[in-house]
Amino acid sequence: MTMTDQPETAKPVDRTAEQVDHTAEQVDHAGEPVAVYAAGAIPWRVRSAELEVLLIHRPRYDDWSWPKGKLDRGETMPECAAREVREEIGLEEPLGIPLPSTSYHVALGPKIVHYWALKVPQSAVVSPDGTEVDATHWCGLEEAAALLTNQTDVVPLRWLAEAHRRGELDTRPLVLLRHAKAKPRASWTKAEGDRTLAASGVRQAAAVGRLLGVWSPERVVTSPWRRCVDTVRPYIASANGRVKVKLDDRLTEASHKRKPDRAAAAVDRLFDKRQSVVLCSHRPVLPTLLASFVLRCEPGLETELPTEDPFLAAGEMIVFHVPVEGPARVVAIEQFKPYDD
Repeated sequence: MTMTDQPETAKPVDRTAEQVDHTAEQVDHAGEPVAVYAAGAIPWRVRSAELEVLLIHRPRYDDWSWPKGKLDRGETMPECAAREVREEIGLEEPLGIPLPSTSYHVALGPKIVHYWALKVPQSAVVSPDGTEVDATHWCGLEEAAALLTNQTDVVPLRWLAEAHRRGELDTRPLVLLRHAKAKPRASWTKAEGDRTLAASGVRQAAAVGRLLGVWSPERVVTSPWRRCVDTVRPYIASANGRVKVKLDDRLTEASHKRKPDRAAAAVDRLFDKRQSVVLCSHRPVLPTLLASFVLRCEPGLETELPTEDPFLAAGEMIVFHVPVEGPARVVAIEQFKPYDD
């Protein structure tokens, strides 16, 4: 079966018509509860001006597929996808745009697999683990569609191919993050900017750090108030000096109350810098920040953004995917809340 004669269900869906859903909520699959959640990625590269993807061979099933695996307890879907790619083929590259999920039946019942694109640098070394994966194969899209054992795996492949055609496959993430849970405002007697994270917020911050590692932002821009700084601190520590950090007074609640347009300008700087960034701020500032992102969204994408207070829960984030080349515009949106105990 070639890429040009797939069944109707395998055709790429217009991004404005259907949101790619990578939440881990319990949903019905033809009336049955989902038995297995899994996640993975489609590794891709451009070689001699041609798009190539990487298939894996699994000896246990004697099939050709994409790197993927079951969700572990305490993981988000993106973390699962990144871990499976790392464990199965040794790649630790950031995840790219979300791709459609696939679903099929296994012994336990319905299984849903969530996918992301994953750009592989030319210098990267692919190393099959030898157990789950005994071989890999770079190939073009037509060959990949023909080799894939499970034809539902062609669905995310077609979406990836269409994103490449539109110039929306090679992207960088801009992450908008609300700080983790802080100690109650009413019981805090010191300066508001010094209010610290609650014990649950400290655990949230650790989870935030792990989740941000999936996209590996190069820069951290944060309100200098302590609850924001402490939220991004675990990610900064895990990056071992590989990220640049900026404390931006425009993102504090006090500055925003006086001059909200300055907070909006901070978002414009994210796009101008053309780097991957996480921006951490406060709930009262979020409407202004989100309004600035809306101005950069491709038509229809803005409907995926929250519109009501509190906009994001403590420690929750939105990932805006922006093409590396061309006009600075948002072509995909994801929203995640790290594992919360």
